[in-house]
Amino acid sequence: MNKRTIQLVIVAATLGIAMGVGAYTFIYAKGASYLTNNPASCANCHIMNEQYDGWLKSSHRSVATCNDCHTPDGFVAKYATKASNGFWHSFYFTLNNFHEPIQIKARNLAITEQACQKCHSDITTAIAMPHSNAKGEAISCIKCHRSVGHLH
Repeated sequence: MNKRTIQLVIVAATLGIAMGVGAYTFIYAKGASYLTNNPASCANCHIMNEQYDGWLKSSHRSVATCNDCHTPDGFVAKYATKASNGFWHSFYFTLNNFHEPIQIKARNLAITEQACQKCHSDITTAIAMPHSNAKGEAISCIKCHRSVGHLH
């Protein structure tokens, strides 16, 4: 075999292994379920069981799914957020390097805050939301209403 053929074999083998591992991981981790709006897919990972169980008992169960509160509007923004969160969740869970109990990150908190404001715009506009503290800093909806979407 010449040098070019060896390089092609190495590239093909590497791509094959990567695709095989990726396909296995996608199937094992029920990857297709994450493309849906089914809240049960969020509980594919045991770390989310508490949140899923809390949602099942919450007032929001009848009006909102996980995606309604935890992804932004728009097809591209929604699936970009799902892909980013999915990658990082998988990364940290695989390495067993995550905070327990799970905590929402600043970007995802902002998305959730926007969802609160959008769905409850009749209330939030009537009472000049968002509230602010003595320093003029906005107070999170979730700070006072933490158990609305997930009972704690």
